[in-house]
Amino acid sequence: MTDPAVTDLDARYGRTPRGRRPLLLIAVIGVVAVVALVWLVRVAFVQSTPPVSSRLLAFTVPSDTSATATIQVDKRAAVEASCRLQAKAADFSIVGEVTLKVPADAPKQQTLPVTLTTQRAATSVVLIGCTTAGTARPH
Repeated sequence: MTDPAVTDLDARYGRTPRGRRPLLLIAVIGVVAVVALVWLVRVAFVQSTPPVSSRLLAFTVPSDTSATATIQVDKRAAVEASCRLQAKAADFSIVGEVTLKVPADAPKQQTLPVTLTTQRAATSVVLIGCTTAGTARPH
């Protein structure tokens, strides 16, 4: 039997016996949290391992109408990459630009020399990055 004093207090303060609603809510929140965590880990892994990456090793400006650069390209074995470089003047305007194609059958890691033709004297060469057919953002 239930104690009438406890029943009266429950009625007085509006307490009801616990049902399955809080457990169901916790389960739904748990499933959403697990799905969100799996998505986050997947996106982090995909973004941290791009199909191609590149870096500028060195550049020189031998004349007022040209600039040379050396870049290193690291890529997966069977992807074609396009690497974009820009020559910039002292006022940061772009005075030359070139897109270098790296074929799919090229070595995974390679060092490439690039010559840019410029409109006027350049002071620096900037590697914008490399992209593949499936990626829009350069790496």
